[in-house]
Formats: sequence, structure tokens, C-alpha cells
Amino acid sequence: MQRLRSLGIPQAVLPPQPRPDVDLLRRLGFSGNDDAVLFQAHKHAPYLLAAASSGSSMWTANAATVCPSSDSGDGRVHFTPANLVTSLHRANEAVTTQAVLSRIFAAPQCFVVHDPLPTSTDLGDEGAANHTRFCDTFGSPGVHLFVYGRDTNGILESGRKRFPARQTRAASEAVARLHGLQGSRVLFAKQSPVAIDAGVFHNDVIAVGHRNVLLCHQRAFENQSAVLDSLRHVSDPPIQIVEVTAERVSLDAAVSTYLFNSQIVSSIDDVAVLVAPEQCRQHVAVRSLIETWVEQQIFGGVEYVDVGQSMNNGGGPACLRLRVVLTPQERSAIEANVFLDDSLAADLTAWIERHYRDHLDQDDLADPKLLSDSHAALDELTRLLGLGSVFPFQR
Repeated sequence: MQRLRSLGIPQAVLPPQPRPDVDLLRRLGFSGNDDAVLFQAHKHAPYLLAAASSGSSMWTANAATVCPSSDSGDGRVHFTPANLVTSLHRANEAVTTQAVLSRIFAAPQCFVVHDPLPTSTDLGDEGAANHTRFCDTFGSPGVHLFVYGRDTNGILESGRKRFPARQTRAASEAVARLHGLQGSRVLFAKQSPVAIDAGVFHNDVIAVGHRNVLLCHQRAFENQSAVLDSLRHVSDPPIQIVEVTAERVSLDAAVSTYLFNSQIVSSIDDVAVLVAPEQCRQHVAVRSLIETWVEQQIFGGVEYVDVGQSMNNGGGPACLRLRVVLTPQERSAIEANVFLDDSLAADLTAWIERHYRDHLDQDDLADPKLLSDSHAALDELTRLLGLGSVFPFQR
């Protein structure tokens, strides 16, 4: 966050969620006090304890889909928390995400935080990782691209052999309706089954957009030429589409380097900057391609970031962001202390140094002290962020 802030991009904090999630374990049949629940889960179903202990809410691109007030039907900023129903370790995030977003974006004249979509695999919703907004300037009306992997009731459609699709078209259409988006400025595109089987669970692993630029791999979408033609047709000014061929960068290389999971940001002097994983610099073909983009002035520069721990668990730079476009009036309506400045950065750094462990193993998940330490840390954090008692254990 400090790296992006140094480029002039405003940053705000979305707190982590309480873990281990003992409420989830109780819903799965473990009983007694917290210590007993942890002990039973560790002994009889350690995989459930692991799911209840996941820190995957760090990937905030999956937290929600966001629509700015310039595009919504009622002139307010809309949020729909993702239900994340295809993964147990993520599906338990939705209720808490809704509560936290409702606390931060509490002014009803400016914001609407919807309920997550119903918890059905027919309505699998993975949030902003499958949604891209294109615009001339942030405050101008935008074009919304929703990308889905499944448009039938089949979990594993023909053409896909390894992985199920996580986002459904029905979910994407529901979010667009909830946010009151104009049909003429909304496009729905289907992921390529080949890309999904290569490990592209979300569109932000194979395509990235920012304002009027789209970078995508040749294998990103089904009927890709038609998708790109439609984007050109509805965008004004036209979107600059940079399509990378498989000959230049293979699909496997795109996934392993997370090239398309880079962030594209506008610096304080309105220069487009590519924020790419360190793996992109280390890969000869990918680094050469990025250097070509800079030479062609598609980007004014590139920032390589070491996000190895995120990458090791399936996430890169774009997974670590949720874009929220706010007017000055909307920003001033937020009373929570979530916007990063020097003071908050210092406080968060001190909080991390006080509370974060430098080692954690499987057996620690069953340690009641880990739970009590985590609750104490989150208690302090919510006070620091001005969120009050937002988590269930605080009520």
C-alpha cells in the first residue's frame, strides 16, 4: 500500500477477518467452548480447521463488485459482496465482508451495500476479479465488462477437464441489475475453457484493464474477436486493446508469472504505470514484452513488486486491490479512519509488529492462544480504524 501511495494512488484499509472462524466450525457440528471446538476440529477434521483459519480475505479483489455513482441507476456507489460459494475457505467471508463494508460506507445518501447473492452454485460470484470498468476519466461514465465461466447448471461444462468455473453468467447479470447499470454500457464475456484449465480461476489472471486500456492474452475469452469488437464498439473514446499472442507469451507462462494479474494505475502526474510481480522481471520473454510496452508508451513505467507469499498461494498484485471510485463528497462522507496516510501507516506498522507471529504451523491452528491473540489484535485494529464492534466476537 505504501508503494502505491508513493505513486500518488490513494489507498484505504480493509481489515482481515477473524480467524480461526469458530462460528463456522460450530455450524459444521463441533460443540462446546472455543477451546473444545478447536480441539475437536483439529483431531477429527483438520482440513475443516484449515478452511476456518484461511487468511484468503487478503485478496480483496474477490471481496465485492463495485459500481461508482457516475454509472449506477440511482447516483450512489454500489457494492455487492461476493458469495464465493465454490470454495468453503472463502464462502465464510461474505457475511463479514458485508458488515465491514456497511460500516465503512455507512452514509445512505452516498452508498448502497447489497446482500451477497444467494448461496447457490448457479449464482457463483467471485467479485471484482471478474469485473473490469473502462472509462475516459474516473468520474466519466464507464463501460462494464463482466466475465463468467459458466452459463448453464453444469458444474463442469464440455471443453473443461481440470477445474470448474467459479463465476456464473446469472450472477454477473444479477450484480449488473442490482447496481442499475445501463444495458448499453454492459458486456458479458465468457472465459476460455482452455484458460480455466490452465489455472485461470478469475479473469484478472488473464486480462487486466484500466481506464481506456485492456491487456489480455490471446486465449482469454471464448469468441475473443467478437468480444474485443464489442468493446471497441461501445467505448467512447475507443479502448486501446493490447492482445498478447501465445507465440509471444505462452498461456502457461502468463499464469506462472501472473503477467495479467499486474495492476495498471494512474500516477499522480496521470502517467499509466504497470505494477507487475517480480516473476515477470525474471522471465525473459515476459520482461522483453513489458519493455516493449514501455518503449511504445503504452505505459510510462513499470514497478516490479515482490509479492512472493501471495503468489505462492495463487494471488498477485491485482488480487490485492479493490477499486472504489469516489467523488470528493463521497470520500468526505466516510467517517472511518481507513485512508492511508503517514500517521495511519505508522500505527499499522506498530500494530503488525506487536501482534503478527513470524511462524505458524498446522498444530498452532488448534491453540486457543492463537484465537485469543487474533481477537485481541482485531479488537485493537477496529478501534484504530474507527470501525467499532463490527465482528461477531465483539458483540
